[in-house]
Amino acid sequence: MSAPHSAHGSEADALHSHGDTHGHGTRGGYVAGFLLSVVLTVIPFWLVMSHAITNLGLVAVIIFGLAIVQIVVHVRYFLHVDSKAEGGWTLMSFGFTVLIVGIMLSGSIWVMYHLNSNLMPAMPMDVSSAP
Repeated sequence: MSAPHSAHGSEADALHSHGDTHGHGTRGGYVAGFLLSVVLTVIPFWLVMSHAITNLGLVAVIIFGLAIVQIVVHVRYFLHVDSKAEGGWTLMSFGFTVLIVGIMLSGSIWVMYHLNSNLMPAMPMDVSSAP
């Protein structure tokens, strides 16, 4: 019969027995995530406030790109979602969530666009020119 777990190492033994050896995060990881988040917030703010780029379409693309990078930073550094955590299941469930939300958003926008273009009545003619 095996020896009972000691009170000191029982939590660590339980974590190792389930295969989850991934730690939650270090102070350096949180600081790096915070600094990246600040930089990824300051750059779009500076772009808009300084009018450094006059092409508004390009500014919008840059801001959306930096927003996506910032989402990745938050997911990686603060939510600790990566391929190592829980054998990759957290990453897979996060990817599935993103897929479902994307389908719902794109489907909703598609339905609203087509309802708007197919169900809106034609504009009435000018009332003052009617006989």
